[in-house]
Amino acid sequence: MRITQSMLSNNMLRNLSKSYENMDKYQQQLSTGKKIHRPSDDPVIAMKSVNYRTQKTEIEQYKRNMTEVNIWMDNSDSSLDKATKTMQRIRELNVQASNGTYDSGQRENVAKEVRQLIEHMENVGNSKINGKYLFNGANTKTAPVSVKDNTFPDNSDPVKMEVSQGVFLKANVDGTQVFNEELFNDLNEFASTLESGSEKGLDQFLAKFDGHIDNIVNERADLGARMNRVELVEDRLETQEIIANRVLSDNEDAELEKVITDLKTQESVHRAAMGVGARIIQPTLMDFLR
Repeated sequence: MRITQSMLSNNMLRNLSKSYENMDKYQQQLSTGKKIHRPSDDPVIAMKSVNYRTQKTEIEQYKRNMTEVNIWMDNSDSSLDKATKTMQRIRELNVQASNGTYDSGQRENVAKEVRQLIEHMENVGNSKINGKYLFNGANTKTAPVSVKDNTFPDNSDPVKMEVSQGVFLKANVDGTQVFNEELFNDLNEFASTLESGSEKGLDQFLAKFDGHIDNIVNERADLGARMNRVELVEDRLETQEIIANRVLSDNEDAELEKVITDLKTQESVHRAAMGVGARIIQPTLMDFLR
């Protein structure tokens, strides 16, 4: 086959263009730190990156859900702690008022504090975060306790949040077991007995109050067990996030040392190609006129 000057020139220009493309690729990798910039550069890496980024996004969402779970649990635990202290104070007042040395006037004064504590228990039962009530199950938009209207928690449905694929954690406390009608009926009956000034019948409330305190403690223990599990899930999510970031980096981040070496090599090849090309091109009439 006859090789013409035109063929030599076209081949040289094509090879130089390819060399420029290679250098441009390496320069982009250095400036961005990524192996590819378009899916067409390497479809396999591009598809893996999509999958890895999806996993990373899911983990980030699960962590946000965990934050919400922690907010619910921490506020619920704080409210139950206040409820426990309130009931313990009412029990102390019960013991004091049962003392035979108290007269009717003193018992009436104790009743005033009990009335305040009942109101405080109602406020605790209506605790809420971000506009959502904690102790009315899944019905988070309705206040669970109203002593005046004689309404109490009637929804025990759990508030569940997904913290891992297919794993849901209960974030709330069953308010029907703590701030129920029986509790407030006993409290109001105790206050009425004190207001009557009579000592008779006060002893019977001790067992009732102990039972209510036990209910609060049991719900708090269940909550504590779930809080411990939350910590384990959080540790696992942290580990999964680290692994996801590492895998994503290994897949799409460029090795800068290798890129720099390849760029320097390509620059040397490019210079050599230009030198050889200058020798291949035949002299023109202008070269002889010099």
